[in-house]
Amino acid sequence: MTAAALSIAALTACGAGNNAQSLGVKPDTAAVTVDTISVQNANVITQPKADSEGPAAVSATVFNNGRAAQTIDSITLPGAGTVKLKPAKGSGPISVPAQGSIVIGGKGNASAVVDNGRDLTKNIGGVQETVFRFSATGDVKLKAFVMASTGDFKDFGPTAPPKPAPTKPAESPKPSESAGEPGSSPSGNAENAGNAENPANPANSGQPGTEGQPGTEGDQADQAQGEQQNEQGRNEEGDGEAEGDSADSALR
Repeated sequence: MTAAALSIAALTACGAGNNAQSLGVKPDTAAVTVDTISVQNANVITQPKADSEGPAAVSATVFNNGRAAQTIDSITLPGAGTVKLKPAKGSGPISVPAQGSIVIGGKGNASAVVDNGRDLTKNIGGVQETVFRFSATGDVKLKAFVMASTGDFKDFGPTAPPKPAPTKPAESPKPSESAGEPGSSPSGNAENAGNAENPANPANSGQPGTEGQPGTEGDQADQAQGEQQNEQGRNEEGDGEAEGDSADSALR
């Protein structure tokens, strides 16, 4: 069996104490015992791919062979950020009962999460120094395996990073109201323009006789003839006066 398979088997197994659990655990898994506390199958589980943004999680099985319960006051990953602890139910510290055990990681269990686990993804397949601090035993140190949250580790790993919100397409500008509604007439009354251009429209045709009253041309002709006769009379009168003057001069 590989170390990864052994880690998952121990995380999902049930037992009254670390002796029962450790029957299926080999020395090549991340495990350590200090006083009455035993931490087994410790893993740091990251996002699936290297350089991926998102949280990471610590998973482990913790046994307490003492006669009193202990709390896990903190879990630290030197150089990799702060680990946030949360019990399986309620709030407060994670408690390991006397002669009992707890599982950290996975659905329904206590959790230990690193908000920014990107740097940890660069070490997938390696190990990460991990420190569990207990209320009575103090610091318990070991090197946890760094695993990607794929395969059997997926259910014990961190949640997937949130997907970016979809980009909203830019709205097309609304047509200007000054352009008028579709089908509206352009500036000026199109109906009046049509009437003005249509000579057949009786509303625009001239009234009968507007070009001149009947007989106007005849009156003008008579007037011209009268003026011509007056001019001729004046000429004849002038000729008569001229002849009289000539006769008087001859007699003198």
